[in-house]
Amino acid sequence: MARIKDVDVMALEIGGKIKALRQERNYTLQDLADRTGLSKPLISQIENNRVVPPVATLLKLARALEVGMSFFFQDKDSQDRVVLTRRSEYKTVSRRHHYQKDEVGYRYYSLEVKKARKHMEPFWVTFDVTQTENMHFFSHEGEEFVYLFSGKLEFRTKDETLLLDPGDTLYFESDIPHAFRSLGQETAQALIVVYHKD
Repeated sequence: MARIKDVDVMALEIGGKIKALRQERNYTLQDLADRTGLSKPLISQIENNRVVPPVATLLKLARALEVGMSFFFQDKDSQDRVVLTRRSEYKTVSRRHHYQKDEVGYRYYSLEVKKARKHMEPFWVTFDVTQTENMHFFSHEGEEFVYLFSGKLEFRTKDETLLLDPGDTLYFESDIPHAFRSLGQETAQALIVVYHKD
C-alpha cells in the first residue's frame, strides 16, 4: 500500500463538498450540528479544510446530508450495479502538517470511490503508534469489520481491551464508543469495512 500516493485533504475538497451540500439543503451550521451531534466550530473547521474528519465524523456528516460517504471521495457518481476501482484511483485522507487535537492517529484510503449508493464503505487504514492517553473514542451507527494485515492493533471500548495480531478479525456494532491504536514499533495496517443502513 505504500506506493499509493497520499492525497491532501485540500485536493479532495471534502470541506467544500460538505459546505456546498449544507447550503444546497438550506441548513445552517447549527442545523447540521443538531443533525450530527457535532459542534458548530468543528463543522466550520472541517468545511474550511482546517480539520481532517475521521471516518466516524465523516459518516455522521454523510448521513445528515443524505449522501453516501464515498460522495466525498469521488469525482462523479456511478449508478452502475458493478463498478471497478483501480488501485490508482484510491483516495487517501491523512493528517495535515498542522496536527489538530480533534484528529486521530491514522490515515485511511477509500477503496471504492465510484458507486454513489451503497451500504458498505471499505477502507485501508494505517494506524500510528500512540500512547493510551492520546486515543480518541468515536461512535457512529452501523457495524464494522476489521481484518488486520500487519502490525499489532489495540481495540478499546469503555469496558474492554482487545489485541489483534496479523490475520485476526474483529466485528462490532459501531455505536459502541471505540478507539484503535498501533502497538510496538511499526504502524498497523488493516482492511476495515463500515456497514451502515440508509
